Amino acid sequence: MPRIRHQNFECNAGCPVEGTLNLIDGKWKGVILYHLFEKTLRFNELRRRFPDITQRMLTKQLRELEKNELIIRKVYPVIPPKVEYSLSERGRSLEPVIMALKNWGDTYLVDKLE
Repeated sequence: MPRIRHQNFECNAGCPVEGTLNLIDGKWKGVILYHLFEKTLRFNELRRRFPDITQRMLTKQLRELEKNELIIRKVYPVIPPKVEYSLSERGRSLEPVIMALKNWGDTYLVDKLE
């Protein structure tokens, strides 16, 4: 039976951690954010960086990040459509968190991946 998630994250000292993880959970969200720290990217640029992700999954993950105000989606009124994704200020504030996860992975996952 799946665990019911909290509606707010003020219940105990660990709830903000759960809330943060809830925003960036999923296989691709953290990686998408990591790549957007570098620069604004178009949809197909993101697709090329993640060859194992389906178009449907990338769209879903981007929509959730946008809904949670972590990224900004800018649509240009041209044909064919041009859409760019960049970090919002809230998304940019996650940079130390994502970089800490990357650094931890660089240190502790090396042995596991070989």
